[in-house]
Amino acid sequence: MHALLRRLALPGLVDVHTHFMPRNVLDKVWAYFDAVGPLTGVEWPITYREEEDRRLTLLRGFGALAFTAMLYPHKPGMAAWLNGWAAGFAARTPDCLHTATLFPEPGVERYVREALDAGARVFKVHLQVGGFDPNDPLLDGVWGELAERRTPVVVHCGSGPAPGRFTGPGPMERLLARYPRLPVIVAHMGMPEYGAFLDLAERYAEVRLDTTMAFTDFSERLAPFPAAESKRLADLGDRILLGSDFPNIPYPYVHQLEALERLGLGDDWLRGVLYGNGAALFHVKPGPFHVKR
Repeated sequence: MHALLRRLALPGLVDVHTHFMPRNVLDKVWAYFDAVGPLTGVEWPITYREEEDRRLTLLRGFGALAFTAMLYPHKPGMAAWLNGWAAGFAARTPDCLHTATLFPEPGVERYVREALDAGARVFKVHLQVGGFDPNDPLLDGVWGELAERRTPVVVHCGSGPAPGRFTGPGPMERLLARYPRLPVIVAHMGMPEYGAFLDLAERYAEVRLDTTMAFTDFSERLAPFPAAESKRLADLGDRILLGSDFPNIPYPYVHQLEALERLGLGDDWLRGVLYGNGAALFHVKPGPFHVKR
């Protein structure tokens, strides 16, 4: 466990943005990052390119008490299959928050409901990779059900590391105007449109943001967080959640924790971000295999 957790007297971490997925899919994700240099001009070495069991051991060793299996489709016909794999992963990994995903396609309402009934606790939506508008009419029933069941959705909706057709605050602003009770977790703090996504969090009580890769040396070189927004970051402290992007990060896991500490927003803010906010949202209790199902 990292010294920071001991200093803060925390039982561990709740990391809402970690990736576990079928190995053939993960290999393709890693191949993308291996080639990301030509896309962004920045090399992106995968620090934790390990087998699944080793990755789980490492993540728990960093102090993670609960974590997710963020996975996402890039085309129709993938989501239901990914959800089946994720259900099996959650069943054999009791400290994983059962994660599911979706895509605008015929049948999406059915398989989302099936995932929820099977125990899914959080969904991942990747507007950049999926290349779809969250306001696609095929998703209307899905958003309504997720809002009704109060199931959080982690959405990659910012335009980093490269913009997509439906990234940026506009599509999400239109979605939230229609579904203001939808529990949205904006991935990567909305990088690089930080301020606009903080605006949405101020406007909608169910909007949260995860810290994934934000504030790290790597991201500060590419898309620095505006110093002028620090006060709003502090004021919204109860809606900021730890995210890491493990294992697909180009630096050690603990650097994310150190980057949050050096913001200088205080120990109470850190306790909430690293553990308390996520524990409250997902009903996590300290101890082995503590995730309330």
